[in-house]
Amino acid sequence: MATEESFAPAKINLTLHVTAQRPDGYHMLDSLVVFAAVGDRLAFDPGPRLSLAVTGPFAAGVPADGSNLVWRAAELAGWTGHITLEKNLPHGAGIGGGSADAAAALRMLGQPDLDSAEALGADVPVCLSAVAKRVQGIGEILTPLSNTPALDLVLVNPGGHLPTPTVFGALEDKMNDPMEGVGTWSDRGWLVDWLCRQRNDLTAPAIRLAPQIATALAALEHDAELARMSGSGATCFGIYPDAEQARSAAARIAAQHPDWWVQPTRSIGARPAAIS
Repeated sequence: MATEESFAPAKINLTLHVTAQRPDGYHMLDSLVVFAAVGDRLAFDPGPRLSLAVTGPFAAGVPADGSNLVWRAAELAGWTGHITLEKNLPHGAGIGGGSADAAAALRMLGQPDLDSAEALGADVPVCLSAVAKRVQGIGEILTPLSNTPALDLVLVNPGGHLPTPTVFGALEDKMNDPMEGVGTWSDRGWLVDWLCRQRNDLTAPAIRLAPQIATALAALEHDAELARMSGSGATCFGIYPDAEQARSAAARIAAQHPDWWVQPTRSIGARPAAIS
């Protein structure tokens, strides 16, 4: 049989409000999530036994055994064969790399249901479909927002692996306001204005753990409409008026910081921005 492929887009938390902590330790969230046109790629070749190879610029340190979520997704689907995972996204970076990979595997292998996704991790369900969503609860309450305009972005990762539990553990204030006015935007400008009034409550603890995040945000703030950290870090994003300005900013930042991962991109699974 022919090789089949699946794309695992980066998950971007445009906002991340931490609104409470449950007695079991899980944090309650309110977040606007979009997906980017950059991501990992998976190739599937059916065969008698399950195996996994990891390639790509960020392959180092990624397990190729049963501890990898892609492997576990294949087991859940009852599929055997060889999987090649091309890691184009930095891991431990706040952009859902491992969860997006698992979701891409579930989609390809015919197991794209919430029960399977939840069994693999709290971040996997939101990645099952690459459309803009409001994410609430511990990640299980998903509200698609089809009226979300596409955005031209620059993603910057200054290096450093930030485990999500460590960042949440360093958060001092666990009770913050949820988002207001979600989905009320009628065009791109309105969306950007709304985003500027929102937050990522994990930014301060993440910067304490990885001060280079502040440097990345400053590099983006030079010419972005908005610069913010995604998820639990260390990846940050800048929003730009158009693709040309995003590419120009990415070239500037990459020249100034050649050791950083810098990627101009655009959000996908959303309404085209041209209507604004």
